[in-house]
Amino acid sequence: MKRIILCLGIFGCLISDLNARDLGQWEAVDPGIRQWYEALMRPDVPNASCCGEADAYWADEVHVRDGKTYAIITDDRPDEPRGRPHVDIGTEIEIPNNKLKWDKSNPTGHGIVFLSRNGYVFCYVQPRGCVIGRISPGIQTHYDLCIRSSSTPSIALH
Repeated sequence: MKRIILCLGIFGCLISDLNARDLGQWEAVDPGIRQWYEALMRPDVPNASCCGEADAYWADEVHVRDGKTYAIITDDRPDEPRGRPHVDIGTEIEIPNNKLKWDKSNPTGHGIVFLSRNGYVFCYVQPRGCVIGRISPGIQTHYDLCIRSSSTPSIALH
């Protein structure tokens, strides 16, 4: 059973690398943002790319429900120049815990979910300054702590 899971994991990594594409979407992007996208690695497979702008959707709304993290698509940019399938604004995407990316700052100002053409989540990067977690291990209430630029932190309990 372990070998099957290992083989499926390796196959998934190979397929995800094939799905990453550069369709010329970098031409109008700030070089610093482009470099950030290109250097972003998946949290569960640190040597595999989260992909790039062609797989990225803004998902600025994020919440935790029943111990699971969900991101809401807020991306109103056109899909055609990015060569990506359309995902409706308001679509809720479940983000597996092993796909939450915490180790890189996010210069875009948007939460970003990276999706395959089939809706597989490569990774999710929080909007600048947002953290999701438990208040304490014994309390089931979750919180969102968001610090936006120099404003006072706000906490929303769920």
